[in-house]
Amino acid sequence: MRRTIPGLAFFLVCVLYSSTAVTQIIEWEVGLTSNRALIRARGVSAAVQAAPTILYLAGLTGNTGFSDELESILENYARTEERSRPVKLIIIPVANPDGEELIFPPLGRAYAENPVSHALWRWIGTHAPDLVIVAGQDAGGFVDALQGEAVASFGSIPVQVFSTRTTGLNFLLALQQAEASEASLELARRLVRTPAELADQLAQSYGYNFSTPAYVPGMSLIGRMRLGQMQEIEIQLQPYLTGSAIEVNNASVMAGQLVFAEFAERTGNAAARQLTINAAELAFDEQGNPRAAMPMHAEMSDSFFMVTPLLVKAGKLTAESKYFDMAARHVNYMREMLVQENGLYRHSPEADVAWSRGNGFPALGMALSLSDFPETHPAYGALMSIFIHHLESLLPYQDVDGMWHEVIDYPGSFAEITSTAMIGIAIKRGLDRNWLPAATYQPVLDKIWRAVSIRTSLGGEFINACTSTGKMPSLDAYLDRPAILGRDDRAGGVVMLFANEMAGNR
Repeated sequence: MRRTIPGLAFFLVCVLYSSTAVTQIIEWEVGLTSNRALIRARGVSAAVQAAPTILYLAGLTGNTGFSDELESILENYARTEERSRPVKLIIIPVANPDGEELIFPPLGRAYAENPVSHALWRWIGTHAPDLVIVAGQDAGGFVDALQGEAVASFGSIPVQVFSTRTTGLNFLLALQQAEASEASLELARRLVRTPAELADQLAQSYGYNFSTPAYVPGMSLIGRMRLGQMQEIEIQLQPYLTGSAIEVNNASVMAGQLVFAEFAERTGNAAARQLTINAAELAFDEQGNPRAAMPMHAEMSDSFFMVTPLLVKAGKLTAESKYFDMAARHVNYMREMLVQENGLYRHSPEADVAWSRGNGFPALGMALSLSDFPETHPAYGALMSIFIHHLESLLPYQDVDGMWHEVIDYPGSFAEITSTAMIGIAIKRGLDRNWLPAATYQPVLDKIWRAVSIRTSLGGEFINACTSTGKMPSLDAYLDRPAILGRDDRAGGVVMLFANEMAGNR
């Protein structure tokens, strides 16, 4: 596939000599160095969305003096009229600010090891340029890796290297056509999928093992139920429905009981209903009095999801108000402990860090809870206000691609897929139920869907799914959490639920 770039001579003149108003330049946070220096990218859009993307990059060995020229090229290009721009141009002026040793494809655990290599590799993959131009020296096998490997699971990307200083954009004069890179073709394949198609793809890979009745495998089972695969799910649930004991001894297993709540609601199965109630009853002491909060919350914001929707489901299945009362009690208890002045949630009191999934859990948990919470209950209005205020607090931190990051308010931390999908479910549910204004939230949701689709392969692999995370003692511990590139059961279930939500499968 070839994309023709017309009028390059005219284009060059416009870039070098235009004095029209500067178009808004797009800014990205690519990642962090070992010393937490920020790697930045900047870009300018093309005349048409389908135009080729050129990434012009310098500084693989440190700040080598090319950065000013790249900035000048971009600023001049931004002054051309949009209709005269044949390519989307992106620059990374200093790819390796601290001059760290690089290796491509990256080795080690992202992002605690080889952070610059991992950051460049995954960010470039998700933006899938048709051509990468390297100004200055290669480093770490970068050039060969881009041309010979599937960059971050997308595909290869052609590279040109200029080891000496260039003059403006003269190198483009020799470029008559731009061939779509393998990476950009793969990106296009991911983006054309409908939500129903993405959900079906993930259902072929995830939701086939519930040997541990916990939330991670459970989300995929719920996703498959929403696709109508009830008979297959019932086979997996049968051992529990016919008497296999479930010891609810941690929050993850407690949230896993949502599978039985979903099954009971869809089928009326008495055993599934009882399993739901058994877990919800842990909120009360031996005399039946409500506890201060649901047990096993571990002081973590995860429990907004791990606990609250289950209590509400128990209330819906039994029509007993005590479960709704306890859900509101638990939310208020956790919020008082964890909410920050900026409206985000710290993950736990141990570290004042707005972890990504530590905010995805409250957004998702509250959306699911409010969907079944009686509007006539005295706590309904307060719970809705908590939900809306949290989403409003999250909005300023959505990045230009549509993602939220591993530490939501820390620039350069990695763009994390599971939290973004959780927030996407919450926003979609809020829009569909008229809880949220469409003028504000529909564009946000559109960006989320595109971002998650790009980071989900046709074979069910993901980019930057944070691994399982308990209480961490410091900001650094959260920034260094492993970010999975590949298959991941947690992301499989959450993204399947998001795709179902987008498709209207509930």
